[in-house]
Parts: sequence; structure tokens; C-alpha cells
Amino acid sequence: MIVTLTPNPSVDRTIAFDRIRRGAVQRATSSRIDPGGKGINVSRALQANRTPTLAVLPAGGPEGHLLTELLESAHVPYRAVEIAGAARMNIAAVEPDGTTTKLNEPGPQMSAAEVSALFDAAITAADGADWLVACGSLPPGVPESFYAELVLRCAAADLKVAIDTSGSPFPLAAVAHPQLIKPNHEELAELVGRPLPRIGDVVDAARGLVADSIETVVVSLGADGALGVDASGLVWAGATVDDPLSTVGAGDCLLAGFLHARVLGGDLEAAVREGVRWGAAAVRLPGSQVPAPADIAAVEVTSTNSPELDRVIS
Repeated sequence: MIVTLTPNPSVDRTIAFDRIRRGAVQRATSSRIDPGGKGINVSRALQANRTPTLAVLPAGGPEGHLLTELLESAHVPYRAVEIAGAARMNIAAVEPDGTTTKLNEPGPQMSAAEVSALFDAAITAADGADWLVACGSLPPGVPESFYAELVLRCAAADLKVAIDTSGSPFPLAAVAHPQLIKPNHEELAELVGRPLPRIGDVVDAARGLVADSIETVVVSLGADGALGVDASGLVWAGATVDDPLSTVGAGDCLLAGFLHARVLGGDLEAAVREGVRWGAAAVRLPGSQVPAPADIAAVEVTSTNSPELDRVIS
């Protein structure tokens, strides 16, 4: 069982346009609505591929009601903590080449009591689980130390934690030593405090974090694939996507695929390859739609333990 925690979930509306022209009337070619937030996307991808999961989230207001309805429609098991504020609504504008412009609301103000209830719900739900995956931004009212405190609490309870976030909560969580972190290229550079223009720079940064007691670092690099680093070594994997539709949620699907493989006993290389396969399959789908087994099976992945360290990341 993989439990996900999404402190700042959303209702995601993805609208497709032939072209985005700033300041002009935009006429959409299509639109779709999905339950959103990084942890929820992880649970949706896992559920679509028959990996047991449970999504923990706060939900309030009419948007929160719609969010839980969308989860039920997607057959995603969830545990919602009721809050007074309304869940946020996010918009992604997608162009034909896959270019995505995202407009994200900040999320509802949460009280100290609501934050405590969400924290306790996640810990309780994760009892006996293979992983607790805590993802995404923190809404107003949630302290920046939330993820760090979660990691420490889980360590005391012998629970494995994966963290996928950004901004100021990320370094605080990393210092608490979760078993897994999954930054993208920009987030890793921000975490280590220096530019990482080449593959070799990313490898060095990830190895430094592993040496500092984070068991596994998985870095999503967009069109340049993904890197996984742990004490056993490193793996790069990539896939060519000639027909991208949307990058929304692709990194979340990569994390879902990685953990899916890990739960089944896969080693680092098998897990990175599976993660890239899931992420690439997601890019071929509209909006934040998650890939099914047939979508994933259609993706060809290459991998190596000796990537081109001098390769510049696009």
C-alpha cells in the first residue's frame, strides 16, 4: 500500500488552445477537469495500474465536494479531512506542442486545528503501509516545517517517506532525511544552492544528498529523462516522446511508477526505467490524465549506468 498526502489539493481544469496570445480573446479547442495536486496524481496513477493506494487530503467548500466526487469517479480510495476553506481551482493552458501555462491558486487558509488533523490522518493512514508520499505546495496556515515534522514522526514510527515539494519547505524536509526525494532539475538546483547545467552536475548534487543520509534521490529532467542515485550507484533513463500533449502531472506519474516498481521488489534501475515509462506515457495524454497499463506498455525506454556527464541539460 502506498499512502499519499496532498496538503494543497486542487480541482484541475486543462484547456487546450491552438495558440496562446496574451491580451487577446482565447478560444479553446477542448477542456477537461480532473482531481489534482501532486500526491493525488500519484494515487490516481497507482490506482489506474492496480497498485493499492490511499489518498489523504483536506477538502472544504463546493470545490472540495467536487474534488472528492472526481476521486470517486476515478475509483481512487481517499480519506478527506474536512476544513472550512474551499479547495483551490487550478487552470492549465496547453498548446499543440505540449507547452503548458499553469495558473495555480494559493489554496485555502488552514487553522492550526485543521493542520493537526491532517497530520494525524496521514500518520494513521500510513500505519503498515509500504510508503507515505507527501507531495506538493503547502496552503496558507500550514507551517514550512510541516514536511520535516512529518518525516521525523514517520522515522519514529519506522515508516518510509518520499517527499516531492519545492520552495522553503523542501530543504527543511531534506534535512530531516526522508528515504526518498524527487525534485526536478530546477528544484534540485535550488535545494543545493548552485546551478546544475550538465548531467554530471546533477549526479554530483544527488550523490551529495545521498551521502547526507537521504537513501534515494530521483531527479526528473523533462525531455532529458531522469536520474536515480542511491548508495549502490546511479541510473539514467530516457524515452522519446514525439507526440506530446501535456506535461501536467508527468513528474507525479514518474514518481508513481518508481514506487510501483520498488514495492514489487525492483532495484534502482528497474524503478527508474518504470518511472520514466509512466512519465513519458503521461505526456502523451491530455490534461492531467494518468496512464493506464496499455499506455505505459507502448513506451520504449533506454537506460545506462554511465550517462554522458558532460551533456548539457536542455
